[in-house]
Amino acid sequence: MNSKIFIVTVSVIIIYLVIIIGWHVYVPQKEFTMQVPGADNRPPETARKADEVRIGEFFMRYEDTNSSLTGKWICFRGENYSNIIRTTDKLTLGQDSFPVLWGVETGEGHAAPVIYNGLAYFLDYDENLSSDMLRCFSLETGKEQWRRWYRVPMKRNHGFSRTVPFISDDFIITIGPQGHLMCCNPVTGDLLWSKDMQKEFKTEVPFWYTGQCPRVDDGILVIAPAGEDVLLAGIDCKTGETVWETPNTIKFKMSHSSVTPMNLLGKKCYVYAGIGGVCSVSAEKEDRGKLLWIQTKWQPSVIAPSPLQLSAGSIFLVAGYGAGGGMLKVDNSGNRWTTTITEQYKANEGLSSEQQTPILYNNMIITVIPKDGGSLRGKLVVYSPSDLHNPVWSSGADERFGLGPYLVINDRLFVFKDDGELYIYAISANKMQLEKKQRILEGVDAWGSMAYADGRLLVRDAHHIKCIKIN
Repeated sequence: MNSKIFIVTVSVIIIYLVIIIGWHVYVPQKEFTMQVPGADNRPPETARKADEVRIGEFFMRYEDTNSSLTGKWICFRGENYSNIIRTTDKLTLGQDSFPVLWGVETGEGHAAPVIYNGLAYFLDYDENLSSDMLRCFSLETGKEQWRRWYRVPMKRNHGFSRTVPFISDDFIITIGPQGHLMCCNPVTGDLLWSKDMQKEFKTEVPFWYTGQCPRVDDGILVIAPAGEDVLLAGIDCKTGETVWETPNTIKFKMSHSSVTPMNLLGKKCYVYAGIGGVCSVSAEKEDRGKLLWIQTKWQPSVIAPSPLQLSAGSIFLVAGYGAGGGMLKVDNSGNRWTTTITEQYKANEGLSSEQQTPILYNNMIITVIPKDGGSLRGKLVVYSPSDLHNPVWSSGADERFGLGPYLVINDRLFVFKDDGELYIYAISANKMQLEKKQRILEGVDAWGSMAYADGRLLVRDAHHIKCIKIN
């Protein structure tokens, strides 16, 4: 019996050995043909590298709505970069709630809209498609008109999109979270041109993605790539061609702050607060792009607000994460520019802001104090430009706003609390009077800036945009 088991076991082992050896030595095809590029008949230019982004490659149209509205909110902080609107619109500030006309769900982010001739546009990010999207909506109905998008995989980091487009009759320009520039026709959505700042300028995108908003001056897009070789650049909005560059000899890196056009002591210029310091380049046609001055004594590790010009030769600087505020004085003697930081202090010692750029209105500076601002943290506060340390007015103990935006329309201040509640204050000399408040969103992180046109105010939190009628 044992001998039979032995014979069977040996036989099975031999059979398996034969199968294994045969599997290794058998060659099913002795002649191979080398596969060369193009042999699979794939259409040309469809293969791509893993890191290749084809900006604006996809498009979808949904509606085609005509509108008689002509109002405009063309860029971050409005046409004059002040966040102040003068309008003949009569605001409705009675006891009744502002009607919510429409709302739309967004990807997680803080990118705010622009408005142009009855259409609202904003940059969005779709996590399911891993794509940046420029979306266009009817301002009257909230129906989506079209979208143009492109794949750029990213991981969420307090949301994705953060920037506000720039729009005109002929183009709308966006800067995506990874520094992708896209220029489209604002009516048809056709792609006009695009640039990748990381590839073209060797830009190092900030940790929380690009927060810089596009600026346009006399048909030229002004950006701060702050790359290896280029600090600021001017790009023709019609063609996408770079027309001037400022060498980055000072080795600044990109911050979340936006380039701010100013007129300093009679000289048109662009002022930028980057990682490494503050600088200014000429905006005059004869020497546009020339570096005028730098100031490296102001070096916060994170900068979101833009520089705020207070007078012909003074600029207020502010940043969060403990940086506080500072005053920069500019002088020009014999075409030789010099700058001085005349004061610098922590957030609990005076006028400060973490994320929003303060508003200069009727010789008052309006801001919300950051969380490290001591007893004033989160409060709406008014300072005089002549005294940055002692507020002339502050909101009540139960009126604290976090990182939400604020906007002046005529003589009213609209403040959007970061949980989605809207406050309206009447502005008078050196003080505010609360007139109305209304819950608009039941959300979180309502940090994106507001936009206004044609009696409609657009607000957003991390996941929604809503349109309310305020006149």
